[in-house]
Amino acid sequence: MRTVVDAIIGEVYDRCRGNRDGALADYIPELAQVRPDGFALCVATTDGHVYETGDADTEFTIQSISKPLTYGLALADRGPAAVAAKIDVEPSGEPFNEISLDPVTERPRNPMINAGAITAASLIAGDDPAERFERVRRCYSTYAGRELGLDRRVYESEARTGHRNRAIGHMLRSFGIVTDDPDEAVDLYFRQCSINVTCRDLALIAATLANNGTHPRTGRRALAPEHVEQVLSVMTSCGMYDAAGEWITQVGLPAKSGVGGGVLAVLPGQIGIAVYSPRLDAHGNSARGVQACRELSRTLDLHFLHVGRAARSAIRSTHTVDRAPSRQRRSAAERDTLARVGRRARIYELHGDLLFSGAESAVRAVAEHADDLDAVVVDLRRVDEVGDVARRMLADLRTDLAARGCRCTFVDPDGHLGHTASSVDRSERIFADLDRALEWAEDELLDRHCDGGRIPAAIALADHPLLAGLSAAQFDHIAAELDLVDAPGGHTVVRRGDDPVGIVLILSGRVSTIVTGPDGTEHRITTLAPGMTFGEMPTLIGGTFLNDVRADTATRLAVLSPERFAKLTDAAPDLKLALVTRLAQGAYAQLDSAIRSLGGAGSPAPTLGFLS
Repeated sequence: MRTVVDAIIGEVYDRCRGNRDGALADYIPELAQVRPDGFALCVATTDGHVYETGDADTEFTIQSISKPLTYGLALADRGPAAVAAKIDVEPSGEPFNEISLDPVTERPRNPMINAGAITAASLIAGDDPAERFERVRRCYSTYAGRELGLDRRVYESEARTGHRNRAIGHMLRSFGIVTDDPDEAVDLYFRQCSINVTCRDLALIAATLANNGTHPRTGRRALAPEHVEQVLSVMTSCGMYDAAGEWITQVGLPAKSGVGGGVLAVLPGQIGIAVYSPRLDAHGNSARGVQACRELSRTLDLHFLHVGRAARSAIRSTHTVDRAPSRQRRSAAERDTLARVGRRARIYELHGDLLFSGAESAVRAVAEHADDLDAVVVDLRRVDEVGDVARRMLADLRTDLAARGCRCTFVDPDGHLGHTASSVDRSERIFADLDRALEWAEDELLDRHCDGGRIPAAIALADHPLLAGLSAAQFDHIAAELDLVDAPGGHTVVRRGDDPVGIVLILSGRVSTIVTGPDGTEHRITTLAPGMTFGEMPTLIGGTFLNDVRADTATRLAVLSPERFAKLTDAAPDLKLALVTRLAQGAYAQLDSAIRSLGGAGSPAPTLGFLS
């Protein structure tokens, strides 16, 4: 299933596809025979998901991308001190096949040039050349997550024409850097360069390095974390040869290229990138591969000096509205519907800094469930930073979900997405608090799945549940005692500490009970709609209000004052008993609703009228 990340990677691929710069490597005859315009781009995450486009299954030889892998194996076999005595870690500023050593240390300048790579090959443990190569092949296979094999034609082609590398090997032997047969070390180097991989393999190799040396799919360890750190450090400064400075400035990722057309790049802790395109530039790097990595880094904000917190996964928690509903009181039919289909509305709470990797994990998680969802809420309250690419990915996610029949909204009180006001368009609405977004999601489900029993926008006084079932005489009696009051939206009807105002029946609009915390933050306790009441507890027990009551919309209320309610004791005791009974039932229903809103498992309460 394609996601917005697939679309972005596809755009980068299309921007680079027309690049025909560079030429095939011709100093190895077999490499000059490959299809010059092959092109693949893959991105693998540290949890093993691979995005790919182009010729991702085309096999080619790994060539110099093998160098950091063999260097890591040498570190594991001999230890960092023994390897450092043979190979430096300084940038050379020279072509990869230069026949030279550092004039001061008389060692290869780093393991990414051929002199260093041949030295690393000489340090691989094993009783004979066959065992040493098999250890190298198994090591690479662990990185890739599958068995890799030798391309014998390329190996034989390299062996026939690799005189310069043999010269490097004998130079190393003359300086005592290679102490055994230099031809065996050079031959192992030829063989490791001739192992076949695909672009997908390279992406997973890069993801294994990004994942501290553990393959994200198989869970097998390819290299210990302390050695991964050293390998990535050398790749950062030396992996792209004499173009390393420009690379790290423009791309900002530890990387390694190979003359077979591959480029591998690593964003530690987050992703691995691989490109296959066999035309090489003057530095011996894939021309189109360098462009694609530069475009990806810019588009996805991947420079390793700008790494967000909590980058591995931006999802703090996820749940559905049947598990934690809003504080909007619902009718029994609505509650039954939400209990039945509540899993079709899901909330994703994100946290940390939302750059590419965090946004990718969130978008992919949403997309995996999208076919089973009608509404999605993405909660950004705990997000500290949102990068441009993450902002675009979230916007594209909303568009893609809408095309699949799923509505998406955001909780974004800090305006990370650039919205300074909520749209009147329900499909574009942004919320400042989670509870309002939950209510929106519930309404989406109810609009689609609830066939009846919905709370109306307005009711007549005779239809209010508190008065329903009264005799005609009782209704006439109570109606004469009620005062009709209109409250505009945003008006605070009652404040905390106010004396009882009486029993208030809601005929139209919505009101919310609000509690303000010590820090001034307002918390909605519940939202009431037509057919519901408030004010009964202060009226019954004679206490003051413990919370504010605010009209969310233009509201019409019918108020039975405390004095008139008290007079019913003598004037109409049966009527008062009926009202008190209904109020008790409503209070129980309200408690049940509050428990449900906190994620509890309250059992259904007896209710009446629109609440039943």
